[in-house]
Amino acid sequence: MGSLSTNTFSFLDSDGFTNDSKMVIDFIADYYKNIENYPVQSQVKPGYLLTKLPDTAPYCPESLEDVLKDVTDSIIPGLTHWQSPNFFAYFQANASTAGFVGEMLCTGLNVVGFNWISSPAATELESIVMDWIGKMLKLPSTFLFSGNGGGVLHGSTCEAIVCTLAAARDRTLRNIGAENIAKLVVYASDQTHSTLLKGVKLVGIPSSNFRCLSTSFSSEFSLSPQSLEDAIENDIKAGYVPLFICATVGTTACGAVDPVMDLGKIARKYNLWFHIDAAYAGSACICPEFRHYLDGIELADSLSMNPHKWLLTNMECCCLWVKQPRLLIESLSSNPEYLKNNASESNAVVDYKDWQIALSRRFRALKLWACDS
Repeated sequence: MGSLSTNTFSFLDSDGFTNDSKMVIDFIADYYKNIENYPVQSQVKPGYLLTKLPDTAPYCPESLEDVLKDVTDSIIPGLTHWQSPNFFAYFQANASTAGFVGEMLCTGLNVVGFNWISSPAATELESIVMDWIGKMLKLPSTFLFSGNGGGVLHGSTCEAIVCTLAAARDRTLRNIGAENIAKLVVYASDQTHSTLLKGVKLVGIPSSNFRCLSTSFSSEFSLSPQSLEDAIENDIKAGYVPLFICATVGTTACGAVDPVMDLGKIARKYNLWFHIDAAYAGSACICPEFRHYLDGIELADSLSMNPHKWLLTNMECCCLWVKQPRLLIESLSSNPEYLKNNASESNAVVDYKDWQIALSRRFRALKLWACDS
């Protein structure tokens, strides 16, 4: 297996690019035509690829035909075929023609929209489509840019969780002092995605301060408001500071839905940040018959949902809406001279670098736009 010729990638020769791109598209189309012929789960053994590839990079380039043959012979046997109609693990097929087209445009234009001036269209389209999706979900106006809230596209809900935890942490520590970070407590059910515990660790809260509250079959594995309030009261009596509640709409293990309205009232009562993780099933709430699962959303501080699941937007695409974007910005912003917009524009534009962990970011809004258009 070798690399392609340098003029194809380094200089984007228009004829070579056109021909090679068509060849790759045909290859992918053929893969989808035949995807049901492959075993869904890869049958290879650990380390199989070491026996198929050389132990050093190739010295001379190979043709695209040879590279695609190597993909067929060496890579495809090592894939678990997520887009197969016979795949029923995790979340099901999430690709679409519109998603592919948007991804191709994103990759082809290859802009890095970390702030407004670096690619104004990338920032402004993202803000527009986030309001589009928010309106489809019938979110309160306070979550939309048109209502002084706003949304951002992350790669996954894992990123969204870390960012909202950081914002919640800093909001509270400004009042009680940074030295009290070990007193902060986070609450969720035992069905909540494991990424929440990872986020707790990443923002510096002791993992022992994560309250994983038991659920049961009789309650359809949803989080009990009474058990939540009892845990909060016990922690307050013990000198802890309740910080964050995560409710889930569609848990990974069994699709459980937590009672958003009741949990939101408790969050308001004790002044906790209330996040709703609707990564898996939130897309369904666009349908009027399922919208009731988000009843009480007006009590939340943030909501995340993954169009790269039920909205067929192709990996990776996670929507995060927040009521108070300034809290994200205060926790995540950095402003070296080389990242500043013109002074006259700085208060009128969004710099998405301050809404996420990383600096660089892809033009994900193109594929969400393509899927919604």
